[in-house]
Amino acid sequence: MRLSSNAGYIPNPSEKTVEQLADQIIKSGKITRADQRRFVTTLLSSGSGISEAQRLQINRVFEHLQAGKLRVVD
Repeated sequence: MRLSSNAGYIPNPSEKTVEQLADQIIKSGKITRADQRRFVTTLLSSGSGISEAQRLQINRVFEHLQAGKLRVVD
């Protein structure tokens, strides 16, 4: 069995995926702990590997969270 050189590689979410998730969260006024972890993990694990657009979308969600505009649900 031959393993790909990409074995264990987990790609970053695409910009569209991050944008769609951010829009869904802001429209609903709710964020799950899993979504929150996903954004934090994306920011921390990617370093400069994520685009500026992705970073802005994630920051927009966190700003809404800090302002009390989002409710964290499990």
